Amino acid sequence: MSRTLSASRRRFLQSAAALPAAARAAEPLLPTVEFFGTRITRLIIGSNPLYGYAHFNSILNRCMREWMTQDQRMKVLKRCEEVGINTWQMHYDPETAADFRRYRDEGGKMHLLILGHGAMMKDLSQIKDAAKLKPLGIAHHGNLTDDRFRAGQMDLVRDFYRRVQDAGVRGGISTHNPAVVDFAESKGWDNDYYMTCFYRVSRTPEETRKEFGEAPLGEPYFEKDPERMVQRIRQTKKPCFAFKVLGAGRTIGSTAAVENALRFALTNIKPTDAVIVGMWPKFKDEPKENASLVRKILAT
Repeated sequence: MSRTLSASRRRFLQSAAALPAAARAAEPLLPTVEFFGTRITRLIIGSNPLYGYAHFNSILNRCMREWMTQDQRMKVLKRCEEVGINTWQMHYDPETAADFRRYRDEGGKMHLLILGHGAMMKDLSQIKDAAKLKPLGIAHHGNLTDDRFRAGQMDLVRDFYRRVQDAGVRGGISTHNPAVVDFAESKGWDNDYYMTCFYRVSRTPEETRKEFGEAPLGEPYFEKDPERMVQRIRQTKKPCFAFKVLGAGRTIGSTAAVENALRFALTNIKPTDAVIVGMWPKFKDEPKENASLVRKILAT
């Protein structure tokens, strides 16, 4: 048997193994908002858990990465479609671009939002390459936004999103710092949208000690951070995609805890905004649970 045929057979067997999931009837689309002429669901799947970014420690990163193969990612994305999610937010690099092409080749229909990442942030010519995937938007990476805000280099953030707009794509700014939204709004910037983190995890240890008197071990997640960010989200008329609304897994101790966090997010952002939630469904059907909770919350 040829290598090509063997590879095809392996792909067939993998598909056959997934048939029970694929055979489930698709659920109705989740409630949507309009994003410059396109209806997108108010729940968007994020990409960090799909690629081993746990925002906890290197061991969990490796565990996530080990389980989440490309085949597994395809299953997760298809499951998201089945439960009514129609948008995927991913960072851009060769691996994610290859995944998106495979996803499209296999019939995937979710809309795409791109977060500038890695080499793209240094080589802006990659914006045109990313635009070939036909995303709804490309945003300047949040950690780099916050670094540039701290360094007084926000002109570089503006240059980035304008290069995106010149490529025919909506240009956004991602940030973990509410002050960045204040800055861009006060300057009357023409970015199309924001990605707004519920937790200001980009604080330096020095900034954290100055604000709170001490610094945590690891990334700084503080309980009042979401309240600070939603104030800025409500003050801008631009679309906002709220992310880390579950605290990178720190508020998922029970279904009730997940519901409380999602309810706070969806009832405090604007009705025209959406939330981005990462999913790693090794132990339970997270796409189904999250989608069901969002339906419940938005129906009340």
